[in-house]
Amino acid sequence: MDYIKQKLLEVAVPKAEKVRKLVKEHGDQVIQKVTMGQVLTGMKGMVGLLTCTSKLDAEEGIRFRGYSIPELKEKLPKINKDDEPLPEGIFYLMLTGELPTDEDAKYISEQWAQRAQGIPSHVYDVIEALPKDAHPMIQFNTAILAMSTQSQFRKAYLVGMDKKDYWDPTYEGVMDLIARLPIIAAYIYRRVFHNGNHIAADPSLDWAGNLAHMMGHDSVEVKRLMRLYMLIHSDHEGGNVSAHTTHLVGSALSNPYYSFAAGMNGLAGPLHGMANQDVMHWLNKMKREIGSEDPTEEQIKKYAEETLSKGRVIPGYGHAVLRKTDPRFQVQLDFANKYIPDAPYIKLANRIYNVVPDVLLATGKVKNPWPNVDAISGSLLTSYGITEYPIYTVLFGVSRSLGVLTQLIWDRLYSLPIERPKSQNLQWFLDQVED
Repeated sequence: MDYIKQKLLEVAVPKAEKVRKLVKEHGDQVIQKVTMGQVLTGMKGMVGLLTCTSKLDAEEGIRFRGYSIPELKEKLPKINKDDEPLPEGIFYLMLTGELPTDEDAKYISEQWAQRAQGIPSHVYDVIEALPKDAHPMIQFNTAILAMSTQSQFRKAYLVGMDKKDYWDPTYEGVMDLIARLPIIAAYIYRRVFHNGNHIAADPSLDWAGNLAHMMGHDSVEVKRLMRLYMLIHSDHEGGNVSAHTTHLVGSALSNPYYSFAAGMNGLAGPLHGMANQDVMHWLNKMKREIGSEDPTEEQIKKYAEETLSKGRVIPGYGHAVLRKTDPRFQVQLDFANKYIPDAPYIKLANRIYNVVPDVLLATGKVKNPWPNVDAISGSLLTSYGITEYPIYTVLFGVSRSLGVLTQLIWDRLYSLPIERPKSQNLQWFLDQVED
């Protein structure tokens, strides 16, 4: 057993015992009141999941195992002191609850480089069988399912094993899957947008740096950006669509490939991971309709007001939970202002940030007028030459694997059962409020 798995067991066994004790001794305790409005409007605010990887606070933003994004930028391992943190480090932190050393991050990076070489040829055959104009998320998800023939969990389960050991082949499958996702994402990107001129992986590079390399973007800054992108999109508590779906399907003991593919189907929706594409479409439509590549703040304000007057939303602004500027937006803005402050899309993002919150507040209907992670991520990618918007959600999916698949391992460590909430028809709800 490698030392990370041993560390995981040492941390998890006492916690799993606490979960069993809570269920056994306090299973009937009422812990919250639930309103009809919560049930009928998306279960917002209801505590219904056990998630250990990250926590979302309305006022402070996302914390990974208790650490904020600014703290992670300071404390996680980097290639050099001026670089962005390695995603390998955030994976280790979410997995074990402890900050990694440089050696820990290096070990994971080497593990992923080795495991990435195991993609079977039929996966590429399946991708090539799809039309090139199929959305990249269709190709990405199809490839994930095709890789499930290599599922270590499925093989171990069919042979037969003690359920307390389910976590072990889940861990192995998760490590395999995460390792291979950058290769699949880059393959689809080069297939669709670069005439199938593929670029081989470089095992000497880190996980995110290798993704940038295989996509054909080898500058130091793009690799830095990819590390930042992978870090900040890696997790967002357990109740968002992609995380919850991965957990839900995994609760049926579906293997990591099935579970993650299900989560990616959720991520592909315009109210979730596809929002980054919507932002770019909105920006470009605004420029076309205004008739300027460099609109003023007054022009942006007028266009934003017209967007709202037509019953539409301003993509990239607002969040179901947050009540402040998303820290993930802020670190991207800081990155952009540090390296490319004069890039047209960055200047535009800054102007929108100066204007749109006040426009939304003026409606009197918006609780959170502040930008979320999607408000600038596409502008950053575009400014560095990754201008193919349909690939953005795939990149989001590669990153999100770090958190949702780590939690899947913990679901098995906790021996969580299949998820099965109770549902009622409309008449039952009407009966609750009748005099």
